[in-house]
Order: sequence, then C-alpha cells, then structure tokens
Amino acid sequence: MEHVQPDPAIFSHIRVVMGMVISLSLARLLSGIALFVQHPGKTKVYWIHLGWVLFMFVFLVHFWWWEYHLHSLAVIDVSVYLFVILYCCVFFLLCVFLFPTTLDDYSGYEHYFMSRRAWFFGFLALAFAVDLIDTALKGKAYFHSFGVEYPLRNAAYIALCVIAAATPNRRFHAIFLVGAVLYQLTWMYRAFDLLD
Repeated sequence: MEHVQPDPAIFSHIRVVMGMVISLSLARLLSGIALFVQHPGKTKVYWIHLGWVLFMFVFLVHFWWWEYHLHSLAVIDVSVYLFVILYCCVFFLLCVFLFPTTLDDYSGYEHYFMSRRAWFFGFLALAFAVDLIDTALKGKAYFHSFGVEYPLRNAAYIALCVIAAATPNRRFHAIFLVGAVLYQLTWMYRAFDLLD
C-alpha cells in the first residue's frame, strides 16, 4: 500500500481559516477588556468573570499551538476540516458568552456571568470533550505521549464544568477558577516542552 504524503497546502489553508476564527475569539476577549478602560465604572467588574477571560486567553493560545500538529496527518479530508472549524467555533462562542453585546438586562458582570453560567460551562465542558477527539485524530502515539494525565485532566475539567454549570456557589467558582488557571498554565508549559 502506498504511503500518502501530507499536502502542506491543505494544512496551510486549514490553518488560515482556523486563524480567522481564533483571531475573532481573541479580539472578543481583548475588546471586552478594553471596555473596562474605555468606560470605567459603567459596569461592575467581577473578578471570577475576569479570571475566566484569562483562562480562555491561555486556552486559545495553547489551542493554536496544539493544532500545529495537524500537519502530521497523512490525509486531511473534509470531515477533519469541518471538525476543526467547528471546534474553533466552540471557542468563539465561549468568548461571546464572556462578553455579550450588551449588559442592559443585568446589573453587572457578576449578575450576567452567574445567570449565564450554564451556557459558558456547558460549552467549556464540550471544548474539553472535543479536545480528546482532536488529540486522537493526530494519532495514537501522539495521544499517548501525554500519558494518563491528559485524559484524566479533561475528564476532571468536564466534571467540574458540569458542577459549575449547576451551582451558584461563589466559593466553588472561586476555587475552580484559581485551580483551573494555575493548572492550565502549568499544563501548557509542560505540553510545550514535551512537544519540542
């Protein structure tokens, strides 16, 4: 059986489309942060909300790096293309959930975030579930290179997101956020070193 060589042009094309969606996601986060500077005091800032903004920024940067490994696929067909683009769309929606078009119906970001938490954490759980499939697409060896920690990490994030979607308990949300940001930063650095 003849080995099919990856077509670098296809990978470059997918990377450009992914880049557009991820750029829109990052722009949504940065524009949202800029509003706090442009209109100080207009809306009440909520530190847990801002913490998830930081988490999403780190997650997006990591995702962009992570997707570089698509170049190793022997064949990138339309199903892979659609899968990756839909995965990017999940990130975009997460960023939109963090910074809605208007807060007119809410007293501030705490009220907004807590009332819309099921949407945010539901989609964040979805992102971690899809991440497992995305990593598996890159091959068994690649998936297993992260050890047992990787699937356990994603399973833990999914379970915690389900709890976060259901509970308004501020203490739980604070602990989850701090743990998630710290773990995501350490995971990103360790994963980068592993892949170099």
